[in-house]
Amino acid sequence: MKLKQYLNEIVKFLKEYLKKSGAKGYTLGLSGGVDSALTLALLLKAVKKENIHVVIIPIESNKNDEKYAINLCKKFKIKYDLVNLTNSYHKLKDDINRVHPLNKLSESNIKVRLRMVALYAIAQKENSLVVGTDNLDERYVGYFTKFGDGAADLLPIAKLTKGEVYQASKLLGVSKEIIERAPTAGLFVNQKDEDDLDVKYLELDKYLLGKKVSKKDEARIKHLHQVSQHKRSAIPEPKDFKR
Repeated sequence: MKLKQYLNEIVKFLKEYLKKSGAKGYTLGLSGGVDSALTLALLLKAVKKENIHVVIIPIESNKNDEKYAINLCKKFKIKYDLVNLTNSYHKLKDDINRVHPLNKLSESNIKVRLRMVALYAIAQKENSLVVGTDNLDERYVGYFTKFGDGAADLLPIAKLTKGEVYQASKLLGVSKEIIERAPTAGLFVNQKDEDDLDVKYLELDKYLLGKKVSKKDEARIKHLHQVSQHKRSAIPEPKDFKR
């Protein structure tokens, strides 16, 4: 019951924020994962379909990412744009590598930042706001790309744990195929969130809810939070220039 009530608060937040902003709608990148799927379900309760701009942006992606995202749009009967940036990614990556060789992680993060560029381009044209899809777990440990999927105008599910995201998704009719798939950022083949984090979402949820976890998991979570603080902080500036 508390979760249902809080979801209503998110819907209210989305309605009020849009009204105060003066924008006409929201732009959402739909990945085929549970976080963006839940975000779409919440948006559909807050604003009219014609004011939601759904964008699916494959970049060397798992075919299921695109498939599940499209299936969800069909289920919810909402239009979407499909913008394949695979060629753009390779061109940019190759141009940079010719001058300054990159590693696997820096190459992968280009994908996320390219998606951000596309979303903001569409949002600007439509006078809409880009909706982020980070949950509480991801925000706390910094499991997002700075100025990539971490770049957004608002973060409606940022107070929900991963477990609560799953519960909410079931309540709001997100497709079973999305709910049951293993969480992944989808940046390379066989990537899994929990492999990257080296901690299970279940344990991370427990920690965030004040429950006991192993010393190993606690140390890992604290470390991830500490080293990712720069992602959650405002861009540093020097003190004021007194002219």
